[in-house]
Amino acid sequence: MMRRRQEPVGRAVARGLAAGVIGTAAMTAWQVAVARLRGSGGEEGGGSEPRNEAEAWEQAPAPAQAAAKVSETTVGARPSAERIPVLTNAMHWAYGISWGAAYGAARRAGGDGKVARDGALLGAGVWAASYAQLVPMGVYEPPWRYPPAELALDVSYHLVYGLAVAAGHRAIGHAT
Repeated sequence: MMRRRQEPVGRAVARGLAAGVIGTAAMTAWQVAVARLRGSGGEEGGGSEPRNEAEAWEQAPAPAQAAAKVSETTVGARPSAERIPVLTNAMHWAYGISWGAAYGAARRAGGDGKVARDGALLGAGVWAASYAQLVPMGVYEPPWRYPPAELALDVSYHLVYGLAVAAGHRAIGHAT
């Protein structure tokens, strides 16, 4: 049996980073499409304006809340609520891109697997990891406390992400 030559680690991680960008862009596009279909496309702010900093943080998306928790733990202060949009995007993209790098490193020894299988596994794994991280932080409730339709939607975001990472990873590999 002929052994496949392993991709250098740096190249594997770079390929994964690029695939993470693709996956995060696909997930973001799906989230925006769903928000628009639900009539909350963000143009009107998605609800009432917060009256104060505390209320702004209560209404903040999960990525910004996670960033605030990390900031409180590491530097002892929560960022200003004005930073919520920047923190939301920075955390969302950094998290997605970093999982892409991990995927690239993991795929290094295994060659190109099946996109559907690998993407679904990655998406499900990232979904599970998000709950494993965000529930103890107090950002999410345990999954059984959410309505099944909301959980299914959340899983769909992560499956889109995983499938796009796996497909992007394969496409980048074939292009180089």
